[in-house]
Amino acid sequence: MSSTMQKFRLTGRERWRMKKWYNVLAPPSFGFVTIATTPVDESWKLLGRNIETTLYDLTGDITQVHIHLYFQIWKVEGENAYTIFKGHELARDYIRSLTRRKSSRITAIFNVNTKDNYLLRLTVMAWTTYKCNTSQQRAIRKILMDTTLNIASTKTFDEFVIGMVFGDYTQQLFNEAKKIYPLRKVEFAKSKLVAVPTPEGLKKAVIVPRPGVLEASQGTSL
Repeated sequence: MSSTMQKFRLTGRERWRMKKWYNVLAPPSFGFVTIATTPVDESWKLLGRNIETTLYDLTGDITQVHIHLYFQIWKVEGENAYTIFKGHELARDYIRSLTRRKSSRITAIFNVNTKDNYLLRLTVMAWTTYKCNTSQQRAIRKILMDTTLNIASTKTFDEFVIGMVFGDYTQQLFNEAKKIYPLRKVEFAKSKLVAVPTPEGLKKAVIVPRPGVLEASQGTSL
């Protein structure tokens, strides 16, 4: 009987026992912290798998529990699975708590390039103290975009991601935008890695697992 036939004849419990557990590690910019353990029967199947956690899980700081982080496995080596940063998002309840009546929420959605040519799509939000008019909202949105584009152009991908997630740039955005109208808060509400640099140019940040391949083709660029 072939090994394939034997595999199909195994019970669910037997197939589970055949699986091996792997440690999923955060990227080096997040200190290679173990963010999950996951079982799989063949290690190549881990590539492209997405892992969700919170910044609180990495730092132990309860004030960061509303910051959700997304990582994707791009390489397996031994019992470790290595990840890249794929994006982040603030909890909806947190966003809702900042939105109040008789005030304005300004949302800017745009792409930025880092100094090392990674492409991210960002959602930046600002909340005003009182309701402002359309022209003021437009001016604030432009400042949010222009200031963030300038910051990203001077940072590597890792530097920009860490600064964004830990809120290092929000005060600068706040100080610039409040010149138009009084603000209460500025936040990087969401981010997504769109494309990565390769010798052939920018390519979509997509990892497709292939039998026997334990490292994504763009891994050397990530």
